[in-house]
Amino acid sequence: MTRLSVEMLAADAPPAITSAGHAQLGIAVLAGIAVIVLLITRFKLHAFLSLTIGSLVLGAVAGAPLDKAITSFTSGLGSTVAGVGVLIALGAVLGKLLADSGGADQVVDTILARAKGRAMPWAMVLIASVIGLPLFFEVGIVLLIPVVLMVAKRGNYSLMRIGVPALAGLSVMHGLIPPHPGPLVAIDAVKANLGVTLALGIVVAVPTVIIAGPLFSKVAARWVDVPAPDRMLPERASEKLEHRPGFGATLATVLLPVVLMLAKALVDIVVDDGTNMTQRVFDVIGSPLIALLAAVIVGMFTLGRPAGFTRERINSTVEKGLMPIAGILLIVGAGGGFKQTLIDCGVGQMILDISKDWSIPALLLAWLIAVAIRLATGSATVATVSAAGLVAPLAADMSTAHTALLVLAIGAGSLFFSHVNDAGFWLVKEYFGLSVGQTVKTWSLMETIISVVAGALVLLLSLIV
Repeated sequence: MTRLSVEMLAADAPPAITSAGHAQLGIAVLAGIAVIVLLITRFKLHAFLSLTIGSLVLGAVAGAPLDKAITSFTSGLGSTVAGVGVLIALGAVLGKLLADSGGADQVVDTILARAKGRAMPWAMVLIASVIGLPLFFEVGIVLLIPVVLMVAKRGNYSLMRIGVPALAGLSVMHGLIPPHPGPLVAIDAVKANLGVTLALGIVVAVPTVIIAGPLFSKVAARWVDVPAPDRMLPERASEKLEHRPGFGATLATVLLPVVLMLAKALVDIVVDDGTNMTQRVFDVIGSPLIALLAAVIVGMFTLGRPAGFTRERINSTVEKGLMPIAGILLIVGAGGGFKQTLIDCGVGQMILDISKDWSIPALLLAWLIAVAIRLATGSATVATVSAAGLVAPLAADMSTAHTALLVLAIGAGSLFFSHVNDAGFWLVKEYFGLSVGQTVKTWSLMETIISVVAGALVLLLSLIV
């Protein structure tokens, strides 16, 4: 970023709500993050409350009037929920339709029927990536665990040989690929193009998931050679159904929003004319809201009807899909409030002032900030929304491609070394019957590989695009 562009940003930026200097602002940021970390890790307070309190502490230490700090937080919360809340809701509904109709089981069973022996870990990556596209990480784990245990038992595989590829597929989707909450929030914060981010995210995700999944699983299986735990497998949705959707219809429904958003990005590249009718049409149908809404509506017919769902059952499924996301929406919204408090206190401008003479690339800086917050809080979503708020000013004079890469750098950093302060760590440990040490040597290391490989690929792409 040039000195001229920084001066232009300073002239255009709204006045900060505090006159604190860089040292006081730095202390305020550390204090706010420390409070969030302490409340989440030590006192086990919900992330929504922790982010709210941390935002107020940040404003107070920065010397901002309390009423202005509150206004900053609430406006940031509102704008974030307005920007991504509907998308998260639609993604949750699509995921619920996919699970309850047996469509997810159909995709799983079809792929597994064609995969044998050494191809099985690769099949697990494919299953997890496809199923994980519209699902939240925790939901994806719950959905795939019965399949992982079943395949490991039936084929006498090491649990890690089958489980690590599935976890890698889910985690990469969660951190890098919209419409997951983290990437969506980062896209909104840095004003990135969703279609371009999605396209570049896929480019980064494919080699990353191969390295962290099937390849690393060979090493993980040697380090932690455990069989599938002898426990009762959770009942699968399709076992209660007489019929379930076809493989092709299910896959087409899941991929529909991705295809529409990628089509919009392609048209934007080929047709650079805002008055062109084709471009205007794709601007509408390729927008995240319409793409996901279309997938949900199509899914009611391609997933619900073949499973024998009545209108009442479909409505019930939609309602049940929306209920669990209240906490996620509040966490994401509070993260947006924290981000806005950072910006309004002048922290973004402070980072610009300090970093304008640094030789460290902005993408690497974004990755490092996300890594630090991830290690401290244990939450990939908190790391993403906080880091996006801190580095958003750096995107001001970036190209469309580099702004998208900034989102991916943040997402990659947010996945670094999951440990005991991450709910996902305990979810994997308990489901797979591992000790803490075994979970660190498999799950935690896998997450670190994903973060480092994806971060390196983002930096490499920045030299090309």
